[in-house]
Amino acid sequence: MTVSIFVIDAFTDHEFTGNPAAVCQMGRQEAHDSWLQAVAREMRHSETAFVWKTENDFRLRWFTPAVEVDLCGHATLAAAHALWEAGELSHNEEARFRTRSGKLTARREGTWILLDFPDEPVEPAASPAELLRGIGVPLRFVGRNRMDYLVEVESEDVVRDLKPDLRQLGKLEARGIIVTAAGSGGYDFVSRFFAPRVGVDEDPVCGSAHCALAPYWGQRLAKKSMTARQVSERGGVISIDVGQNRIVLGGHAKTILTGTLLPNVVPM
Repeated sequence: MTVSIFVIDAFTDHEFTGNPAAVCQMGRQEAHDSWLQAVAREMRHSETAFVWKTENDFRLRWFTPAVEVDLCGHATLAAAHALWEAGELSHNEEARFRTRSGKLTARREGTWILLDFPDEPVEPAASPAELLRGIGVPLRFVGRNRMDYLVEVESEDVVRDLKPDLRQLGKLEARGIIVTAAGSGGYDFVSRFFAPRVGVDEDPVCGSAHCALAPYWGQRLAKKSMTARQVSERGGVISIDVGQNRIVLGGHAKTILTGTLLPNVVPM
């Protein structure tokens, strides 16, 4: 059994920027969760995606170096890109995935890859002491959804310059913390995403965080279509269209590495 593996930079059209994800094409080969987690830990990217071919679609799971997660945007984009690159799908075919967050799809439109994702709006929430100490700057808004905290701060410069206390943030019972502010230079808003509790100190470009950011800023700005930038060190750009309980996230992808796992490490 051969397992093909790709490393793909997502939400960017330039190599070594955006968010790198590993993608393992598993064919129809099952594997124990412990093996999947070991591969993700070995790859050390914020997410490793595992893709299985089924009769009519693909099954998709995402692992950080520490845990399996319920939703991941950049690794879904990378998984779809890998299927098209490997010829598992023709370039005009939609990629359909069955996941822990239901059915997700990806399609190509010109050079863009468009993901159809659920929205994950936040509700106003209290500010735990660990959040206040961890962010370390005044908060304009604090919200919470089933996965993350979302906090708005004063400005784009505050987001860019933020030096959070990751030890404090890791104490919060949440997947991660989204920090955001209104944008400039053609971007409607900017953000960064920290998830030390699940083994990712900072995710360079987090697609699933934009499932919360899109309805939040869509309401604030009274806009359905927006462009966002994640202002991590690597950086990346996401286009957004807000629908009825769904979000279309758009981005590019760049393949950096392809290879195969050696037969002696592949489950039989």
